[in-house]
Amino acid sequence: MSYIEKIEESVKYIKNRISIKPEIGLVLGSGLGDLAEKIKDSIILKYKDIPNFPESTVEGHKGQLIVGTLGDKQVIAMQGRFHYYEGYTLKEITFPIRCMIGLGIDNLIVTNAAGGVNSTFKPGDLMIIKDHINFTGNNPLIGENLDEKGPRFVDMTFAYNKDLMDIAIRSGKNLNIDLKTGIYMCFTGPTYETPAEVRMANVMGADAVGMSTVPEVIVANHEGIKVLGISCITNMASGILNKPLNHEEVVETSMKVKNEFENLIIDIIKNI
Repeated sequence: MSYIEKIEESVKYIKNRISIKPEIGLVLGSGLGDLAEKIKDSIILKYKDIPNFPESTVEGHKGQLIVGTLGDKQVIAMQGRFHYYEGYTLKEITFPIRCMIGLGIDNLIVTNAAGGVNSTFKPGDLMIIKDHINFTGNNPLIGENLDEKGPRFVDMTFAYNKDLMDIAIRSGKNLNIDLKTGIYMCFTGPTYETPAEVRMANVMGADAVGMSTVPEVIVANHEGIKVLGISCITNMASGILNKPLNHEEVVETSMKVKNEFENLIIDIIKNI
């Protein structure tokens, strides 16, 4: 079965189990999945039950699609994503994005937990991603192009949609949230970056580092979908505070700001 046929099979499976056409796709990162509980009239589909879907193996990622209403809009949310470091290919990681687009979304909101490189940031800050640096050494579009999905060479000048960023900034002001804006740099993981790598990221212009998001954004741009990216700065990156890093801290910090984060996303969705 070809990659396109796998997408079509998965889309058909999901369509047969939902009664709405989602307008907005959500990817909920580490510790941020509780927003899915706010989705009304929800239908839950476990990844393991959807043909051709990978399964999430990381703590803080539940591993299910939730379809329903949020902020008066029809949404489909990934409660848990897939990562390169889990052993999946970038095509497998981005497969759910292809399926969400096949279901009809026009906008994609991607979230993640990230390490702060910008020394003016602090744990708990929310950062609107204005651009990214792909430092994985790989790209989900390598190989035969899916001509029916998008062009061979994809323009990434406006990878993150300016109109969506403006909506997010207005929502932040309305909610009295001190939103940051910055550049997200994607490493493969699963090791956290070394202090030397963080210094390099800083020199290259990154404000935050993480292990996700970029492949999903590339694929969304391939298909012409508008993207908004938001990072939760869960810790300062290695070497900045001169203390060890751990995943428990990432989840703990994201839980502390979850109400603020959820309110922000809901307000953004209302205004899209």
